[in-house]
This record gives sequence, structure tokens and C-alpha cells, in this order.
Amino acid sequence: MTTRSAFPSSKAPARPTLGTVVLAVATSSTALCALVLLGSVSGHLLLIPPMAASMALVAGAPTLPLSQPRNVIGGQSISALVGVAVGCVGHSLWAGAVAGGVALGAMLATRTSHSPAAATAVIGALTVDGLVSFTACATLAAVILVVAGWISAKATRSGYPVYWW
Repeated sequence: MTTRSAFPSSKAPARPTLGTVVLAVATSSTALCALVLLGSVSGHLLLIPPMAASMALVAGAPTLPLSQPRNVIGGQSISALVGVAVGCVGHSLWAGAVAGGVALGAMLATRTSHSPAAATAVIGALTVDGLVSFTACATLAAVILVVAGWISAKATRSGYPVYWW
């Protein structure tokens, strides 16, 4: 007689090691604290939420295409540009919604899909002042996240990024 588990077996990936979890937390926290400093200096603190989602991909799923530098930096930069462009027409939640959709189209067309970047486009459309600095800040923030992921990978020899461009 075989016994059955109360829960069906999972096809989810294996739990990462404690060391991997600790390194991901340390890398993410350090990178995001750097972005808080960047946001404080630039005045673009609202970039923290989409960038935190980007960092979660870089640190937590470093082999996914969405986590690669081309997608993180390209997707965030393109989405910031789209958001600012839509914001030049109007600053409203409607404009933000349009910016998020147009940013997705722009990322797909340029092969730089990065889901958290759609939120950056929404924020860009709602930003009234500092449009150029918003785009520059989003790009710099994405670079900081990629560099943090790359440094972490060098320490663990984990192979991030899978490709740069």
C-alpha cells in the first residue's frame, strides 16, 4: 500500500540555497538603496517601485530574457522615453495607461521586453517636471541594477548576464 501526500507534487523549480537567497537580498537591497540616493538627488523617487521589480528579475531570475541587460536597460530607457513623450500631450491616469501600452509595443518592436518598464512609462507620463532628467535617471538606474547583478554574479560565478546585447 502506498501513501499519498496531502499535497500534489510541485513542478516549481527547487528552492534556492540559503547562500543564494542571502546574496540576492544583499545585492537587491544595496542596489535599491543606491537608487534611493539617486532618486533623492534627482527628485525622481517614484522610479523605485518599477526598478525594484527589475531588480527582482535580475537577482531572482538571472537567466530569463527579461533579466538580461539589453532588456533591463533598453526596456527601461525606451519606456521612460515613451512615457515622457505621452506626458508631453497630457498628464493624467489616461495618459499613463496609454503610455504603458505604447511602451509595451515599443519594447516588443525593439526586442527589449521588460515588464517592469511599463510602469516606468506610466510614471513618465505622470511626471510634470524634469522630463529629460527622468529619462536619464531611469536609464542610469537600470544600469546600476545590471551592474549590481553582474558584480553579484562575478562573486558567485553564476553566469549573469547570459548575453549583454
